[in-house]
Amino acid sequence: MGRKLDPTRKEKRGPGRKARKQRGAEVELARFLPPGKSVPSGPGAAPRRPGPPDRRVSSRRAGARQEEALQSREKEAAGQTTRGRSGFSDGNSKWLAPAKAKKIQSKGNHVELSSDGEVEEGNWEVEEEEEDGSSDEMVDDYGASSSEEEELLPIEKAALKQNEDDSEEEEEEEEEEEEVAAEETSRQKMGQKEEENPDLQLNLDIDEQFKLPTNEEIEREDILFISDSLMVFLPAEPPDLHVVHQRIKGNMEVLQDFVVKREEGRTRQEYLALLRRDMAAYYSYSDFLLMKLMDIFPLPELINFLEANEVPRPVTIRTNTLKTRRRDLAQALINRGVNLDPLGKWSKTGLVIYDSSVPIGATPEYLAGHYMLQGASSLLPVMALAPQENERILDMCCAPGGKTSYIAQLMKNTGMILANDSNAERLRSVVGNLHRLGVTNAVVSNCDGRQFPKVCSCLIWSVLGGFDRVLLDAPCSGTGVISKDPAVKTNKDEKDILRCAHLQKELILSAIDSVNAASETGGYIVYCTCSIMVEENEWVVDYALKKRNVRLVATGLDFGKEGFTRFKDRRFHPSLKSTRRFYPHTHNMDGFFIAKFKKFSNAIPQAQKVATPSTVPDKIVEPPTKKKKLEGSKADKEQKLPQPALKKKYSLQAQRRPLKA
Repeated sequence: MGRKLDPTRKEKRGPGRKARKQRGAEVELARFLPPGKSVPSGPGAAPRRPGPPDRRVSSRRAGARQEEALQSREKEAAGQTTRGRSGFSDGNSKWLAPAKAKKIQSKGNHVELSSDGEVEEGNWEVEEEEEDGSSDEMVDDYGASSSEEEELLPIEKAALKQNEDDSEEEEEEEEEEEEVAAEETSRQKMGQKEEENPDLQLNLDIDEQFKLPTNEEIEREDILFISDSLMVFLPAEPPDLHVVHQRIKGNMEVLQDFVVKREEGRTRQEYLALLRRDMAAYYSYSDFLLMKLMDIFPLPELINFLEANEVPRPVTIRTNTLKTRRRDLAQALINRGVNLDPLGKWSKTGLVIYDSSVPIGATPEYLAGHYMLQGASSLLPVMALAPQENERILDMCCAPGGKTSYIAQLMKNTGMILANDSNAERLRSVVGNLHRLGVTNAVVSNCDGRQFPKVCSCLIWSVLGGFDRVLLDAPCSGTGVISKDPAVKTNKDEKDILRCAHLQKELILSAIDSVNAASETGGYIVYCTCSIMVEENEWVVDYALKKRNVRLVATGLDFGKEGFTRFKDRRFHPSLKSTRRFYPHTHNMDGFFIAKFKKFSNAIPQAQKVATPSTVPDKIVEPPTKKKKLEGSKADKEQKLPQPALKKKYSLQAQRRPLKA
């Protein structure tokens, strides 16, 4: 059951073999030493390497200590006579008495005790204490004073040298850190000065003005590559973008105050040519597109537009109110780790997504049709259209179905929506989105929008009686969505712009012809593009105003810039002020153009029947009116009448005829 405890036996307790000695250990150590004996110190003490205790060494030390104790007693007896000879009296016995031992641990040594309480290693010094408790001098066991000039052991010297080296290295590191911090602060101050003073350029002197590079410098940057059928300028070496950017800034400053800062003998066209060349190199645009953009924007705004195209637009979603509310959807997405906010005061269904721990296009809410991934600018045309319940709506270019589903959402699945697109492959996404979002009032068709009034005239007018509203999101060059498709920077030219403009003119005439001007609640057409080119926007709208009986009305949007009423040498209708333009650098959404028409007559102006094939379709079919339906032809009426009625009719007509003489 175990050994019996002997209360009279007290085991020796002390610090363990590997315990770290703390201050005050000399008091505990004095218990294990003979009375009047202290730990030897100084050069005579032989240090021992720290390690596990050895019994043989401890036994040798015990015997040696006994011999030393006998010798010390003999010396003390003989010391009294020597002290008297040297002039010391017995009155100094108190001063000569062994002082209390106080442990002063040297830098290079540590004191450790073995299991039997012996000192394994250490350096002990004795401090003399006077009667009043003050200490003036350090003495050892034999009364010899220990001064700072006392010789140290080699290991202690090495330790002191190492500590000195370490302290020097630390001081050097601190000095280096201070120098680095001073350099950073000086750089920050220089950066603040540069921001405060925009005239300061990094590649120019402070007092030096911007100068145009010479022709030799320009030729040095470019080399001419000529092949059999192609002549291209290729750079001899990659341009330094930092230098190019600083040159753009300096050029902009000169152009803003050209009279004062221009270089003598230089024209404004030379500065503009250099600026266009540098911007093409820095932002990777074609020269044609930059020329178009420089005609649309002022120079400071142009830089902001180019910079905004380098940053993607924020991810936005539209709440499907056919299945949920925006508040409930936001709470559900927040619970899934989505960081979001309302899109803005102008939208009651939009949400902007900042970051998400789950894919936005694969959440259970998305698969259930609670929301649709849709850009903020794509919500604006439907808001301008303002569809009403139980109306007949035509979405002429509907793919991928975001605007169509938004129209159905505003109509609360009432009325009828004809979703048309000329690309059959893109209609698959339309059908999938309509099914997922729970749209039940839409009909999907695959038809060329330009031929829509011709092919579907019977369906539109005889069955439906024309559409109340039409939404035309026309195909365009995509210059407003460069952040999504950077290829637009270089793959568009003049022919592409004119081709899109011609197609848009044909589509807008077809859209106007599909609307019934006599609609009680409608008669509106909304034309929109994701382009900022004037040829695709204001020119097309002005052309429609001349060709059809329509007028421009307010879009109902509180923000956005007004459309152009004059551009270069062209003058447009003054009502184009009611159109709206949206830019990425001002509204943080894709570039967009929106115009809203009101049709006031179904008749086509007579002066516009003869049209050139380059501007309008070859033949526009005038939709039949209700008056023409009621009149009909006499042959049709006679076919509908029964045979007895016809005989009675002819007999009455014969009676009414006057007799010939």
